[in-house]
Amino acid sequence: MGVPSSFQHWDPYPISIVSAQGAYMTDVDGRELLDLSMGFGAMLAGHLNPEVVKETKIALEQGMLFVTPSPISRDAAERICRRFAIDQVRFANSGTEATMYAVRLAKAFTGKPAIVKIEGGYHGSYDPLTVSAKPSLDLAGPAEDPHPVVPEGTNPGVVFVVPFNNLDALERRFMSDSSSIACLILEPVLENLGIVLPDEGYLAAVRELCDRYGILLIFDEVKTGLTAGAGGAAQRIGVKPDLICLAKSIGGGIPVAAFGGRKEIMDAVADGRMAHFGTFNGNPLAMAGVRAIDRICTPEALGAAEALNLNALNRISTIIDEYELPAHTVGFGVKGCVTWSETPVRNYRDYKATDFGVAELSWLWSLNRGIITPPGLDEQWLISLAHTQKEIDILVEDFREIAVALRS
Repeated sequence: MGVPSSFQHWDPYPISIVSAQGAYMTDVDGRELLDLSMGFGAMLAGHLNPEVVKETKIALEQGMLFVTPSPISRDAAERICRRFAIDQVRFANSGTEATMYAVRLAKAFTGKPAIVKIEGGYHGSYDPLTVSAKPSLDLAGPAEDPHPVVPEGTNPGVVFVVPFNNLDALERRFMSDSSSIACLILEPVLENLGIVLPDEGYLAAVRELCDRYGILLIFDEVKTGLTAGAGGAAQRIGVKPDLICLAKSIGGGIPVAAFGGRKEIMDAVADGRMAHFGTFNGNPLAMAGVRAIDRICTPEALGAAEALNLNALNRISTIIDEYELPAHTVGFGVKGCVTWSETPVRNYRDYKATDFGVAELSWLWSLNRGIITPPGLDEQWLISLAHTQKEIDILVEDFREIAVALRS
C-alpha cells in the first residue's frame, strides 16, 4: 500500500509529509497544512516543541540506549506515578504494548482467563483486544447482548463484549461469568467513535460493579491521557481504575508507553507471575520526552488549550444551529469533533447510525483546503499547545464554508 501503517492509506493517494513545525506540516508538494490531527494526541506539545527538542538533545549526548536501569528512567517513572496518581509503573513502546501487558497482568494477578471489553472499543493490536473493534452489525448480534466478533488471523481466547453506557448488560455478564473474568478494559471516554462520553455516574457504577464481583478495572488512556487534562481522564472524572494504560501524549512525539497502578497488582511483575521484557523499554530518548512533557504540560498550559477548543466547539455549534445541520459537537479536554447525528451517540450502535457520507465529505473538504485531520471518519481534532486563536479561526471558518455549501 506504500504506507508504514494501514490507516495511513486512502484513495486516491495519501498526503506525504516532509516536515512539521508547531501546528503545521509541509507536504512533498510544498503545501503548508494546518495539523489538527497531531498524531492522535502524540504531538500534544506541538511539532518540534523547543523543550522536547532540548531535553532529547541532552539525552542523546549521553547515550541512545543503555538496556539497564538509569536515573533518567527512574525520574520519568516518578513523574508518571505522581501525575497519574498510581503506585508503580512499567514502560513500553506503544499503546498496543501497554494494553497488552495490562491485560496479561490482570490475568496473572487474578488467575482468571477471560476479559470483558466494550463493543466498538479499540485498544491496539493485541489479539483479545481486536475482538469487536468496529464489528459488522451483521455479525454482532443484539445490541443488548453483543456477540464477540473475532477478526481473521487472531487467537483471542475468551473475550466477552458489552455495550458502552449499559450497566445492566455489564452486570448480567458479571453475574454469569465473574468466576472466569480477570478484568474489564475500556476507554473512560471512547475516542475511536468520534468522542463518546460516559453517562453521568456510569464509570462510578462500573467501578462499584468491578469491586463487587472481584474484577479488575483497566482504563485505556492511550488516547485520553494528558489530552483529557493534567491528570488524565480518570482524575478528571473522579473514578480510579486498578490499572491505567498510557502512550501518545506522554512522550512529546517520541515513541513511549506505560502501564501501572496499584502496587499489589504490579507485584505480579516483580515476583515473576507476569514476565515483562523489552529492549527499548525506558530508553533515554523516550524518558527525555516524558520529562519534557511533564514539565511543560502544566494545568495552566492545558487549560489554555482547552479554552481554545471550547471556543471552536461553541462557534461550530452556533453554525450548526444557524444552518440547521443534522449534527452536533462533542468535546473532552483539548479534543473535539462534529458528529453527524442530531442525537447524542452513547455506544457503538448509535455511532453506526451516523451519516458517514457527510463525515467523509467534511474530511475531504478540509483536506483539500489545507487542513489535515485524522483519516478515519471517527476521529477528533486536537488543539495542541502550539495552536493559537488564529488556528481556531481557520477551523471554524472552514466549517462555516462547508455549512454554506451543504445548504446551497
